[in-house]
Amino acid sequence: MSLTDSPAPSTASTGRKLSTAKAMVEGIALEMERDEDVFVLGEDVGAYGGIFSSTTGLLDRFGPHRVMDTPISETAFIGTAIGAAVEGMRPIVELMFVDFFGVCMDQIYNHMAKIHFESGGNVKVPMVLMTAVGGGYSDGAQHSQCLWGTFAHLPGMKVVVPSNPADAKGLMISAIRDDNPVVYMFHKGIMGLPWMAKNRRAVGPVPEGDYEVPIGKASIARPGTDVTIVTLSLSVHHALDVAEKLAVEGIDCEVIDLRSLVPLDTETVLESVGRTGRLLVVDEDYLSFGLSGEIVARVAEVDPGLLRAPACRVAVPDVPIPYARCLEYAVLPTTDRITEAVLGLMER
Repeated sequence: MSLTDSPAPSTASTGRKLSTAKAMVEGIALEMERDEDVFVLGEDVGAYGGIFSSTTGLLDRFGPHRVMDTPISETAFIGTAIGAAVEGMRPIVELMFVDFFGVCMDQIYNHMAKIHFESGGNVKVPMVLMTAVGGGYSDGAQHSQCLWGTFAHLPGMKVVVPSNPADAKGLMISAIRDDNPVVYMFHKGIMGLPWMAKNRRAVGPVPEGDYEVPIGKASIARPGTDVTIVTLSLSVHHALDVAEKLAVEGIDCEVIDLRSLVPLDTETVLESVGRTGRLLVVDEDYLSFGLSGEIVARVAEVDPGLLRAPACRVAVPDVPIPYARCLEYAVLPTTDRITEAVLGLMER
């Protein structure tokens, strides 16, 4: 079963709702039941259930031989997962914070991402590297980044970023079944955790059973006619809030949830911009050399005449994420910054 732009019919009939964290776990559990080669490893993924509840309950269901807590050595356990994948298993390995990529990037990029290429296509690396991203809760510069642009920039890995519970489950199933290494990045703010800021969309309808959300296909989270907002992850929620607010003022925003950076669904972006004539890219990653510039470049390269006004970007300026709450929210792509950008586009 494939889930694209709307929930499956069974969701509407049952009214079943899950948090994003529970939806992720359900996707993992279904694949572990289906395929005994699927297993989970990482720091605090066992008894603790993942510090962002990404593996809660899996140890009780599948035991310590398939849900393994590891020492604090990212290079070691990611390397272990790569070796297992090369030998035909399907590991899911968690890098607790994406900010820690620096201590294990050799394993990720020089091994996980390149083995298939360097083997002439003879060796597959079917594994999922899942990791928490994002700020907004005063955890400092080394625990609050997104960095999906960094991973998307390096060839050899697919990169997916869900924004809601239904997509989180479907993208997880797709990632586990994929024969390529997939980096699965989840924002802490969409997980529906009680100790995070309340997010009304972090709990939502999730179809029962297994289904796949196709990797590389964006979703139109809200149709509109006046301006296209291209974004992903938690910023989808902010963009939808802004769209609802501005609709009262007669401004109709279309919100595109990319869901996947590699592959990137350029076609959906172009089709939307072709209808609205205005483009705003909202990105919680850094402004320079990243996703926001890539989206604008792809539109400009195909047909700059699509734009009635210059494209606009709302992203994190090129500074470390501050610890102080007021400074942190000054750099994040908040609803206030998105609203100001939309209004500016409409005036041009």
